[in-house]
Amino acid sequence: MNASLPAAAADRAALVRRGQLVSRITLLYNSGEGVAAIVTGMLAGSVALVGFGIDSVIEVVSSGAALWRLRSDVDEARRERAERVSLRIIGGCFAALAIYIALDAAHALVTHEAPAKTIAGIIVAALSVVIMPMLARAKRQVATALGSRALQADATQTDLCMYLSAIALGGLLLNALFGWWWADPVAGLVMTPIIAREGLEGLRGERACKGC
Repeated sequence: MNASLPAAAADRAALVRRGQLVSRITLLYNSGEGVAAIVTGMLAGSVALVGFGIDSVIEVVSSGAALWRLRSDVDEARRERAERVSLRIIGGCFAALAIYIALDAAHALVTHEAPAKTIAGIIVAALSVVIMPMLARAKRQVATALGSRALQADATQTDLCMYLSAIALGGLLLNALFGWWWADPVAGLVMTPIIAREGLEGLRGERACKGC
């Protein structure tokens, strides 16, 4: 079967089960990651780390929407409705994250709030850099085979979780090693335009499924 085309009916059930498994793994991992990142970020006063933690919570919502979309993959009518609703939910998650990070990072830069060094936060972010790409790749394979824009958007959300963790990690390391307090909020701002664009595309229902 050509992986770039929607799956044949005989293969669809197996792909749906695979997608559900990946979504459940993401839900479990991001629930723990989100709590850990937010707690350590608040204790350290790290904009990027808290933003990354909130993104993990949003990733839970996104994966939940994707899981609902997969459970609705029983007939074309339900599938299309779930596709549209899931895409907008995920788009709203992107938009909310972009607004939060922009406001929090701008406040930190204006007030010169310097985050404390946090080894726990560095470990949490580093783990995400390793784990998120594997989950995103598995999600994208299912999204492409099923021809689903909503699942593609969820895979993109997982990619962004990895990018944000890498940026947060960079900011935390620069602050810990060189005392560059501004690296943390700047790291948060770097991803804001990209996140905002993804959110607008999702809310408008414009996201194309790459390779579908």
